[in-house]
Amino acid sequence: MNGKGNNLITVLDVGSSKTTVLVAELLDGVLRYRGHGVENSRGMRRGVIADLGPAADVVNLAALAAEKACKAPIETAVVGVGGPHIRGMNSQGGISMGSRMKEITREDVRSAIDRARSIGLAPDREVLHLLPQQFILDDQAAIHDPIGMVGNRLEVCLHLTTCSGSALQNVVTCANKAGLEVVDTIYEGIASAEAVLSADERELGVCLVDIGASSTELIVYFEGAVAHTAVLPIGGDHFTNDLAVGLHISVQEAEHLKRTFGSAVVTSVPQLNEIEVGGDLSTGGGAARMVRQRYLAEILEPRALELLRMLRDNLRNGGVLEAMGAGCVFTGGGANLTGLMDHAESLLRVPARIGYPVPLSRMPPDLARPEFSSAIGMLLYTHRTQVRRASEEQGLKQKLKAIFAGTY
Repeated sequence: MNGKGNNLITVLDVGSSKTTVLVAELLDGVLRYRGHGVENSRGMRRGVIADLGPAADVVNLAALAAEKACKAPIETAVVGVGGPHIRGMNSQGGISMGSRMKEITREDVRSAIDRARSIGLAPDREVLHLLPQQFILDDQAAIHDPIGMVGNRLEVCLHLTTCSGSALQNVVTCANKAGLEVVDTIYEGIASAEAVLSADERELGVCLVDIGASSTELIVYFEGAVAHTAVLPIGGDHFTNDLAVGLHISVQEAEHLKRTFGSAVVTSVPQLNEIEVGGDLSTGGGAARMVRQRYLAEILEPRALELLRMLRDNLRNGGVLEAMGAGCVFTGGGANLTGLMDHAESLLRVPARIGYPVPLSRMPPDLARPEFSSAIGMLLYTHRTQVRRASEEQGLKQKLKAIFAGTY
């Protein structure tokens, strides 16, 4: 996962609105920001790559900008995967270890997980993550790590995050065309959760809602484990397009108005406030005119309510609506819409807040925004994964040394 010959970790987030390459350096066990590149995405449609050529060109531009900033070559990358093709499901399975009790080994855990993941998937589906929720040893449930315990039967409750195989391969191919070797893939919802959620929130139960440009990814944690993942087909671009159509202006101007004057609560906008729209003929805005600021909220509020009701129904159908003791955390660029948290608390009946990513050492302040939660989270997730694998390898080496020491 590192750049060849150095301690760099590079992540690639190919979104519908922007493409981000972020580089960090692992120094004395601490992640430190080294550089990044951000470019407006091209070749994307509804959260997936529709045209490889333009998408790869943008990735290449972002990677070159990141290389220039960090003053080091970038050859490998961890890539985020998101979009409406993501699916989540729960499964359970286990193994029997015979009539006599046996000490549970790492191999036994892997065998139980393999048994639990052996469910029928469509030919075009691929597993992104296998996330153990709890282990059950004989009649004892709620075990997080059974290695070293003794028992007759080991079962595991597992959450699987799957994606479209073709969509995944297109992201990998896009990175390869830009000169990047993909060494790992991460569901962007899990990455965002890594950047904005605390351990206490995961334990109490929390829903992380990442509102991207074309879709909204969500992940629910309960008792420290992933209980539910899903993607909703509404994102920030839907709000922007509603304004563009309703006000007869360009998409670019609609995005500016949404960020500057938009609100999801009509009654929070003074009735007499007016703003100027249009006037930029080069972007198709037409002649300048004055409109009530409240009219923007009248367009945005129904879309916000639609998204939140869809979120509520999805959580209810997934059986996790009552499991959010710590409430709901919103991140991604779409979370910045004024008034969205008010509606979220009213509809979901839990506390809601905007989630800002944990800043890396030496990271520029302009990256500590919700729209970069996914990219920063991918760095943190990759680092944590590397640490865990190194610990497992070290443990294996110590076991082998002990075995050979006892042999001679």
